[in-house]
Amino acid sequence: MAQQVQGVIAPGKNEPVRVETIVVPDPGPGEAVVTVRACGVCHTDLHYKQGGINDEFPFLLGHEAAGVVESVGEGVTEVAPGDFVVLNWRAVCGACRACLRGRPQYCFNTHNARQKMTLTDGTELSPALGIGAFAEKTLVAAGQCTKVDPSVSPAVAGLLGCGVMAGIGAAINTGQVGRGDSVAVIGCGGVGDAAVVGARLAGAARIIAVDIDDRKLETAKSMGATHTVNSRSTDPVEAIRELTGGFGADVVIEAVGRPETYEQAFYARDLAGTVVLVGVPTPEMKLELPLLDVFGRGGALKSSWYGDCLPSRDFPMLIDLHQQGRIDLAAFVTETIGLGDVEKAFARMHEGDVLRSVVVFR
Repeated sequence: MAQQVQGVIAPGKNEPVRVETIVVPDPGPGEAVVTVRACGVCHTDLHYKQGGINDEFPFLLGHEAAGVVESVGEGVTEVAPGDFVVLNWRAVCGACRACLRGRPQYCFNTHNARQKMTLTDGTELSPALGIGAFAEKTLVAAGQCTKVDPSVSPAVAGLLGCGVMAGIGAAINTGQVGRGDSVAVIGCGGVGDAAVVGARLAGAARIIAVDIDDRKLETAKSMGATHTVNSRSTDPVEAIRELTGGFGADVVIEAVGRPETYEQAFYARDLAGTVVLVGVPTPEMKLELPLLDVFGRGGALKSSWYGDCLPSRDFPMLIDLHQQGRIDLAAFVTETIGLGDVEKAFARMHEGDVLRSVVVFR
């Protein structure tokens, strides 16, 4: 029997979000209903609200979440009621060309629930990244549920569902940072700081954090950055070169998603170095680079999709590292809030006051 719960929707482009009653159907074949315990307020949700992803309003926001499986549909074997899970938006299909080549982290046919959650008047909702977890309960494809150690705080575990995984994965999986490498991270919000953590975890010798906000640079330093550069007052390309013997960094991770900062990343890397774009640009943005420089500098220009992660492999591993005290995922949680505070959380995010506001369900 369908259930009615409270959830946060974005009704239209740039309109304030609001709490509405959401109808969650019983899970069908391959689906699961999850009782949400915590969900981070991610910049991608703000992109949805602003119309920067698509115009399929109204959106049921929230995707960076952890919870407990309440019920499953026919044929579901991956999870069972009572399992503590992190929700992911890469439900690997196992049959697309990427999966068949042994590259499931690039799965091109990820699954979402087939049924739609709705408002009480029948209006269909578009769940953010196929999840929609700013709600007391949500309907997802069972493959979007990744079991992890239930002893970890839901507010911490949920962050692996997007931002923290995106940043750590950008360094480890996409950038393939190695022991002794020099790394620069441009943009020190939640994703950028996670990239700093990933670079440190991979054994980077020098980690240079770049931002225009000294508060963010101090936070990046607490996360493991060895050097900081305020690019409002200092040319970041020159500063990164000076800090790397005049050569540039082995890996530069761009966590802003703007043409200007991408160009800085491109020229701040060493010859044959790697640029990783993990910041999300908006549709109208364009980049212009001399093609001769692209050729002459060699190396690799990569985009990082979800930190090129494989949730079934990476989520439990990172939870284990957190439980062992080797990484501090709790440091990303700036505040815990209620469902009605999401609009204020977007404002705090815009002002740079938080790494993550996390909605916690009591």
